[in-house]
Amino acid sequence: MRVAFLPLLILLPACGPTHPESRFRATGEVIAFGGGDGGPQAACFTCHGTKGEGDGRDTPRLAGLDAGYLQRQLDDYANGRREHLVMRTIARKLAGADSEKVSAYYAALPPLPLTPTDAHADAETASARLYRRGDPARGLAACADCHGAAGEGSGPGNPPLAGQPAAYMEKQLALWRLGQRRGDGLGEMMAISRLLSREEAAALSAHAAALPGVRPPAARATFRAEHHDGPKNDALAPRRHAAGS
Repeated sequence: MRVAFLPLLILLPACGPTHPESRFRATGEVIAFGGGDGGPQAACFTCHGTKGEGDGRDTPRLAGLDAGYLQRQLDDYANGRREHLVMRTIARKLAGADSEKVSAYYAALPPLPLTPTDAHADAETASARLYRRGDPARGLAACADCHGAAGEGSGPGNPPLAGQPAAYMEKQLALWRLGQRRGDGLGEMMAISRLLSREEAAALSAHAAALPGVRPPAARATFRAEHHDGPKNDALAPRRHAAGS
């Protein structure tokens, strides 16, 4: 009888929580550098940098962004509200818990010191006026109303713009304008993008990229995924303004 049970006893550890595959999804950091169920080719750091800094051109920084915002973007990629073949494939490989883990990991990373590219970011230029005040005559809301006067962002619905690549933000405005990016329930970003000329969109993107932003409290650097209260709840909460870029 003991011999008959021996194979079963040998197999039991492989079915428990110590299964080797679980190591590839143990934490948000492991997923970011290993790709989780998507494999190494889906590792976030290959595009977004080892510190979540982005590439300064087409790939945004993730470090320090709101965890709820990050998770909602993954949901949007998976559901097709944001059109991006590579990100859609990656997002669909992330289970809900893995999505929360990796979002919490990047939210906890401190943003790198900003290096503004525009020495006149605070000057009263046309793009600065448009960013701060909008254009009431056209029904164009001010970017600062949602994204902050310093480009610091506001919660899961309105991400920071300071320090994001200007080329990336200009492309996102174009995607909103074409209807290839959705997800703001009130349709504000689509409406705003269609009121801007392409020249204005480029100038606004450059201005926003050069803003100083506001660094999050140092305590965020010690944030751990296991202490997170569930960013998805915040991301789905009613918002005064629509999601940003």
